[in-house]
Parts: sequence; structure tokens; C-alpha cells
Amino acid sequence: MSLNLGLIDYGMGNLHSVEKCLERLDQGCPLIHDADDLEGVDALILPGVGAFDPAMANLRATGLVPHLLRWGQEDRPLLGICLGLQLLFEQSDEGSDPGLGLLGGRVSRLPSNSGERIPHMGWAPLKHHGSCPLLSSDAPSEWVYFVHSYAAVPTDRNDLKASAPFGDQEVTAVVWRGRVGACQFHPEKSSDAGEQMLKRWLTWLRNGAEPCP
Repeated sequence: MSLNLGLIDYGMGNLHSVEKCLERLDQGCPLIHDADDLEGVDALILPGVGAFDPAMANLRATGLVPHLLRWGQEDRPLLGICLGLQLLFEQSDEGSDPGLGLLGGRVSRLPSNSGERIPHMGWAPLKHHGSCPLLSSDAPSEWVYFVHSYAAVPTDRNDLKASAPFGDQEVTAVVWRGRVGACQFHPEKSSDAGEQMLKRWLTWLRNGAEPCP
């Protein structure tokens, strides 16, 4: 089936890398700047690089927030990347603004007692906790690329689909509920492993986007 994606541009996303990765998968992804651009879009990608409060301020300035809330309430396909994952949650230790609240929980600073450097920058393997469109049981420990100082703590542990090691602890790497999900790492910068994840997501969309439990 023909698939119309939209890449949300609110001034804080690594858009070029995401666009180039999707191009390699033969998938176009026009930029979404305001509500008018949502017409005819089947699925959205919410990227993000930077701090939580400025990101929410920029997102509100586009006028897209009420439309994204409705999109999530209608359980339409949405993929968050890095800061885009954090914006899906209710609140963040990084700021005082509320997030979108499409997923229950809070974003917390990475543990300082882990013995690891903050921000966490580099490659780490995933540990699966459930199934979702990004993951495959045939590749249970993909190495992916992270750049972050905060990680989500979902209220419902069923929303946690993959974690990654951070010192002797585990931090959230993938969350999913229904048709709304996100990854803390950058699949577009995670070489073949990340590209295969985006390819799985696109295949899932084209096959009808069955909700994930």
C-alpha cells in the first residue's frame, strides 16, 4: 500500500539524518510544520535533540500540540526518536513544562551512581522486554547509538519493550503502546541495526499497523 509519512519539524530535530535513512528505504517523508500539513498523513515521526522545556515550547508554537494529542488519543501511528520519546511522557526532571502525556510516566535524569559518564554517548546493546514493530525476536541484542542524559520511567511496565545497560543498571530504550511508540536511541545513526528497525516499522505500517499490546 502507498504510505504517507510526516516528519514533524519544530526546530529541534535531527531531520536530515532521518530523511536520508528513510530515502535509503525508498520512503519519502515530507516535513510537518503546522496542522495543515497533517492532511492525508498516515503516520508521524517526532524526532528531537536538545532540552525538554524548549522542545515543548517550540512544539506549542507550531500549533501542533492539540492535534498530536488527538492523534495519540485516536491511537494513530506515531514514532518518537530520542527527545521525541521523552516528549510523549507526562513530565521530565529536565524542566517544569508538562509533556504530551500520550504515555504514562516521567522522564528522569540518568543515575549518577552508575559509574558511567553523563551524558550517555555511544553504542549499547538492547535487552528485549516485549514485542513491538521496531524489534525482532531474531535480533534480541542489537547495538544502537545513544546520546542522552535523561531516560523515561513508564508507569506501566508493559509499555517498556526494550532497555539498555547503563553501568550496573538498565534504562529505557524502547516504549510502545497500541500504535504509539518511541526509541531513546537514534535508529537513523545506528547503522544496519537501526535501518532494519525502521524498515520493520514501515512494513508494519504497510501491513495495517496492528496495535501492539
